Amino acid sequence: MNAVYNFFYTRCAFTLFRLDMPYSQIRRDGTLHQGDEMGFRLKESKVEVGSMAPDFKLPSQSGQLVNLKDFLGEKPVVLFFYPKDDTPGCTKEACAFRDDYEEFGKLDAEVIGISSDSVDSHRRFAEKHNIPYLLLSDEGRKVRRLYGVPNTWGLFPGRVTYVLDKEGIVRHVFSSQLNAEKHVEEAYRVLQVIKNDKFR
Repeated sequence: MNAVYNFFYTRCAFTLFRLDMPYSQIRRDGTLHQGDEMGFRLKESKVEVGSMAPDFKLPSQSGQLVNLKDFLGEKPVVLFFYPKDDTPGCTKEACAFRDDYEEFGKLDAEVIGISSDSVDSHRRFAEKHNIPYLLLSDEGRKVRRLYGVPNTWGLFPGRVTYVLDKEGIVRHVFSSQLNAEKHVEEAYRVLQVIKNDKFR
């Protein structure tokens, strides 16, 4: 199945459009900026900057149920929705978050990945790539729909990252299907802004 997914993903990604620009981000004045990715308009997300992040409960790679509200009030959270375990772009993204995991820890932030893969798939993916953070299984895609994560070309699950502050307010939304590692850079940058705001 992964081979089929990789083939069609690669063909579509590099022959139809190049979706590697921000979908939605904070402007310097704090307002939400909705972007087109190379002229292709994505469906507007239900969860926007300034929204309270919807609560949910999903199983992790260990099978343990994880509730978002357990982190709120304690620390900022990075939620990154990705299409599929062990595909090229998703592996790059997951490993980039892994490589900078200690830096996120210094900002007291929790990193959580979410896809529609099974718990067993997440467990194998985490073990194969030494993933230290939570990977949550959203097999019915209910949480993906709850957050309004758009599909790309109506075919592939979107790649969208939400940065939540300690109170659960969405401070940044970044969407890019192909520029997977940029999600890590954007999340870290916004967490630094949040930290600096805290000490002003």
